[in-house]
Amino acid sequence: MKKGFSSLLALLFLSASADAASVTGRIRFTGRPSAATASVIVYAEPVDGRRVQPGKFTLAQRNKTFLPRVLAVPAGSTVIFPNHDPIFHNVFSLSRPNPFDLGLYRAGEAKERTFAAPATYRVFCNIHPQMSATILVVPTSYITEPDNAGNYRFDLPAGRYRVTAWSERSLQPATTEITVGESPQTVSELIVDESKFVEAQHKNKFGQDYPKSAFDGKKN
Repeated sequence: MKKGFSSLLALLFLSASADAASVTGRIRFTGRPSAATASVIVYAEPVDGRRVQPGKFTLAQRNKTFLPRVLAVPAGSTVIFPNHDPIFHNVFSLSRPNPFDLGLYRAGEAKERTFAAPATYRVFCNIHPQMSATILVVPTSYITEPDNAGNYRFDLPAGRYRVTAWSERSLQPATTEITVGESPQTVSELIVDESKFVEAQHKNKFGQDYPKSAFDGKKN
């Protein structure tokens, strides 16, 4: 897992209060090749529909790479897309319910977009096919990332929650419901199945294959 990514998520989003209880759990992965790695997000959604606290987050472009590769944000949050490369980029997503195209912009410029509804957005650059990222928009502000052993932890106020484990290599997230009181508790193990993951070549913003010239490492 990316340590920088973990620090972005785990403690930025959670506003622990004095009466919050420690909730811990573990994720077990099936069907993952030994050499494969994947970003995993765990979030706890209040079943009573408490208000989500959106924020502002950054998905940067540097060295023809999106940083971070996976970004999880509460619904209603705004994501800023700064271009730190000395070349043009064109950030876009064809994902529903709200596909977007930020257009062509140069080094030092930034575009932004607000993500109102929970969804998974696959993000690419229309110029550089090697660039890809995922923005996971979730219906809660309680978001974290497990450690390398699959262990995670939340500080949650009393109430009922739906805990979800999402992996970029899984077609279906794993979920369970819990009731949090005043005492620490452990969530039942969540099993994430990654056996059906297939790496697919994405299209450009017009839904077409990238030209062969786009795969030239010298191309700007």
